[in-house]
Amino acid sequence: VQLQASGGGLAQPGGSLRLSCAVSGSTVTAHAVGWFRQAPGKHRQLVASTNSDGWTEYGDSVKGRFIISRDSAENTMALQMNSLKLEDTAVYLCYADLPSGARLIRYWGRGTQVTVSS
Repeated sequence: VQLQASGGGLAQPGGSLRLSCAVSGSTVTAHAVGWFRQAPGKHRQLVASTNSDGWTEYGDSVKGRFIISRDSAENTMALQMNSLKLEDTAVYLCYADLPSGARLIRYWGRGTQVTVSS
């Protein structure tokens, strides 16, 4: 199973970026998918998550600015990031929780760099 993230790059404060992540190598639909981010010297932080029941969670710092979406049939996800701030600069990592028997196994993508700078 592999997760491939794309869409990172450079944006100005107040700007927007859209990240995408595709799951390959699996024929099952992910239970939950989402994004974390990690800035230099900081802990990994939840950005957004959603599951197959429609439950969605956002990190406090991105609520009202970021929107997570998924296409369960295609096993893809996206993160629309609006009103970007300098502190959104980080490596963004996507994940997917895939069922394996009675368990869920979390798979991670390699991450994509987002830099917000004027």
